Amino acid sequence: MTHRLDARALTAPLQPLDAPAWVVGGGLRDALLGRPVADLDVVTQGDPAAQAKALAIAHGASRFQLSRDFGAWRVTGGSLGVQVDVMPLLGGSLESDLARRDFTINALALSASGEGQVIDRHGGLDDLADGRMALVGPSALLDDPVRVLRLARIADALGFRIDASAADAARAAAPGIGGAPGERVMEEFMRIIMAPDPGRAVRALDALGGLGALVPQLEDCRGVDQSEYHHLDVLGHTLEVLDNVVAIEADPEPVFRADAGLVTASLAEPLADDLTRGQALRLTALMHDMAKAETRGVMDSGRITFIGHDRRGAEMADAWMRRMRTSNRLREFVVRGVRDHLVLGFMVHRQPLTLAQYDRYLRRVAPDPVEAIVLSVADRMATDGPRTTPIQITRHLALARDMLAAHARIAAMEPIRPPLDGAALAQVLERPPGPWLAELLVATREEQLMGRVHDGPTAVAFAQRWDQAHPAHP
Repeated sequence: MTHRLDARALTAPLQPLDAPAWVVGGGLRDALLGRPVADLDVVTQGDPAAQAKALAIAHGASRFQLSRDFGAWRVTGGSLGVQVDVMPLLGGSLESDLARRDFTINALALSASGEGQVIDRHGGLDDLADGRMALVGPSALLDDPVRVLRLARIADALGFRIDASAADAARAAAPGIGGAPGERVMEEFMRIIMAPDPGRAVRALDALGGLGALVPQLEDCRGVDQSEYHHLDVLGHTLEVLDNVVAIEADPEPVFRADAGLVTASLAEPLADDLTRGQALRLTALMHDMAKAETRGVMDSGRITFIGHDRRGAEMADAWMRRMRTSNRLREFVVRGVRDHLVLGFMVHRQPLTLAQYDRYLRRVAPDPVEAIVLSVADRMATDGPRTTPIQITRHLALARDMLAAHARIAAMEPIRPPLDGAALAQVLERPPGPWLAELLVATREEQLMGRVHDGPTAVAFAQRWDQAHPAHP
């Protein structure tokens, strides 16, 4: 339902503009819906650079060019109150500009002066009132397939239904997503990942054919059945893991109890590409089993296997994110998570574990130990097949809690420095430096954690025993 629009309040920051200009797009749409407005899109008949300069000077704000190709400028900060993007009119007139937009609810305009009524040439106000996503023109999505992601995202965010003709057009246009520039695709997809309920938004995208076009390996996983420990096919399982990651991010206490605060703090930490660690972990959850379709096998006994899907999946995730042109830091985070997502589960049957064994796992998944533990839990909780028993999940969650507690304990001990450095140990053992020295230092660290090495003499004694067990090759 639309609300009464306070046009003058919305356009008050724009009064320094001295050329004809109009508020368009999502900011106007959200104001009409009574939603918070954090940014405004403004189109102008004047020079966007000059208009952005006037706006920045009047508000003591900053300005910078967003696009040389399209002449867009961004103004932010100062007394502005909202972020403003100033752009030239597409096609040279307001009529042409609105006709080139994607959805009717985004093809509305209001004079930046605050005078007059909302301009609606495509039925956007009716669609706002009816909660409907409809296209401005039949080719809106074919002209720009990235808009398929926008359609899913905005419909989910607003709780709007997608018009049947728009849904059909989306399914026809979705294959074009694969050929769109990776940066544009990823910018839109990250908004889906950052949604309050990304699983719902991803399912909306999937219903439009966009998820498989975006990540073909996930489409390959549709209908791929798993072992009797699973209740869903690979794609369904993947989406449930995503849901579990989001649920733990929102409230880790049911799983991690006393150490829930450690999880909250780590997942809230900024990582890269405007994502927190928790939001980046959502992306990892989507990718974690992406190689299962390729690696699926059936043993003579009938048992279904996915041998090597962690390693192969890491390679696939790396290639996909390179094509999407994400930052190295985000790409490496996701690749590590996919590669190591099985490791904690393999340790469940090795309990009880020593502190040194906990340390080996934590060093393996560094620098993302909390995220690796959370993903492992989310993955395990998404298995509810006929052969899954409550005790199996209980033991996995208990190990995850113990591992997180060990992480906190070891972190409080850092930095753990050996009583003797590598050069001193090499001299004591009368061996030239080499790869063996790194192995000895790791082994010494584990002895320190166990309390068996704590000073120079105990370090020497351990090094001598280690040397006897690991003689130099001639």
